[in-house]
Amino acid sequence: MSPDARLARSDPSGSGPAAAAAAPAVSLEGIWKGFGGLPVLRGLDFAAPRGGTVTVMGGSGSGKTVLLRLTAGLIKPDKGRVWTLGVDTTPLREEALLPLRRRMGFVFQGAALFDSLTAYENVAYPLREHTTLPESEIADRVHRILARVGLKDVDAKLPAELSGGMRKRVGIARALILEPELVLYDEPTAGLDPTNARLITELVESLKAEGATETAMVVTHDLAFAQTVSDLIAVLIAGQIAQVGPVDAILHSPRPEVQAFLAGQAP
Repeated sequence: MSPDARLARSDPSGSGPAAAAAAPAVSLEGIWKGFGGLPVLRGLDFAAPRGGTVTVMGGSGSGKTVLLRLTAGLIKPDKGRVWTLGVDTTPLREEALLPLRRRMGFVFQGAALFDSLTAYENVAYPLREHTTLPESEIADRVHRILARVGLKDVDAKLPAELSGGMRKRVGIARALILEPELVLYDEPTAGLDPTNARLITELVESLKAEGATETAMVVTHDLAFAQTVSDLIAVLIAGQIAQVGPVDAILHSPRPEVQAFLAGQAP
């Protein structure tokens, strides 16, 4: 079982409900993170307000997925602080993070499904782990969310029997099954053919329109996807956020480094 497949979601304590509600959904302050002595994030500051969809864009190796994993508490910063849903996760150990993760859903780039479990069992897994619902209610919820992502009659199929696009949709269904406050999407269209990429884009857009979750945070290099689903776009360059703004503000940015990124030019 991969570490990705074990991610859960939770109920923090500390600053009180009023303060937590007023705080951004995600706030990273002065974040430094490196691997093997090489810095990836360099004093990064970033905030995602509650409500809507914030997309982080950047080139390959720019640290987009690192930022997402810091947000989920899967890794710790070398320096700086991470606040998620009003909770300072920086000092928290794994066990203390579990309640917070029950309030989040994570859609991994490779879907991170349990290979030995059927599509139905994969989606039902968080309900069985974190609730005491009877099996009849679990079945009803699983079938409703699978229908919502456009998948019917896949209950008995194993991940190996599904296409890449179908696996992504099962991953999205699993992320949404506990009705999270925050959903984190890691490159949801990566590795898909144009038809499946379009289907995932339309799905994420429809989930947003239906109010499936309070806040979504997406990392992607897919500009067309970002334009379609985003309320705000943040551009990550050289380990820092170069600019944050609505889609049009980013597309018409006066900053040369942002325009160079949009044009596909190396920094």
